[in-house]
Amino acid sequence: MNLDWEKLRLFEAVAEAGSFTEAARRLHISQPALSRQIAALEEGLGAKLFHRHARGLATTHEGEQLRAATHDMQDRLQRAQLAIDASRDRPTGEIRLTTTVSFGSTWLAQQMGDFLDAYPDINLRMMLDDDDLDLSKREADVAIRFHPPLQSELVQKPLYAIRHYLCAAPDYLARHGTPQSIADLDAHRLIAYGDSAPDALKGINWALALGHQAAPRVPALSINNSHAVLQAVEAGAGIAALPTYLIRFSGRVQIVLPEVEGPVFQTYFTYPIELRRSLRVAALRDFLTSRMRAENLDIDRRALAG
Repeated sequence: MNLDWEKLRLFEAVAEAGSFTEAARRLHISQPALSRQIAALEEGLGAKLFHRHARGLATTHEGEQLRAATHDMQDRLQRAQLAIDASRDRPTGEIRLTTTVSFGSTWLAQQMGDFLDAYPDINLRMMLDDDDLDLSKREADVAIRFHPPLQSELVQKPLYAIRHYLCAAPDYLARHGTPQSIADLDAHRLIAYGDSAPDALKGINWALALGHQAAPRVPALSINNSHAVLQAVEAGAGIAALPTYLIRFSGRVQIVLPEVEGPVFQTYFTYPIELRRSLRVAALRDFLTSRMRAENLDIDRRALAG
């Protein structure tokens, strides 16, 4: 049978009071109405829950079993209520955050310790994928996108715009020379993201067509992950266009042709509209807004240029 929580609440009150009369007084209902509710519960269960004695009522064996179960249910409901009450005053719970592999595994991961220090009751689960997870299907709760959200029903908070510059390792430049013009790139090994870049990141390979009216340059190395591209550049494999957050994260690469700036990727913090009142989502949004600024994400081209 499907147990009626209201009848279980009344049963618990009778068991606690030890009599129908006292329980009815505490519940502010009539004694006959209370007796009918308990009788209906007993009929549904197919078992007697109370037996009478000189001092009132006592629970039967079946009644004790049911009372133990209702106690457990009440405890769990009270804990849930306390958690809900607490969440009204401070951010608590889990956030599933998705963003690109390179951004999430480098610059963003380095910031998360400070976030967790500030909000110890939040559990953050980072889900890194260069393809967009569908927030409307709850594949993730929130996202940092490098393009405007494609779904109009999502809330979008603009963050900092990410810039790209051509970079190489000092060792590579010592061996192959430093390009002085865009045309000089034709004589250098270029590293690219590859043809598998998601549609929103297609412009990441802008260096291949830079200054070319005809066919784009053919990269010497293609890798379908920006962090791996950085590692190849650091190892002296060639020249690649890198986002400023990876240049900062590395500290081991040198900008070439600093006057040449690639496409700008506007970033967004986005989430479903039903989470707009969530304190934990607001806490993460405000934290990212404060951290994703020029002083933390951009670079001084003059200081890093050779």
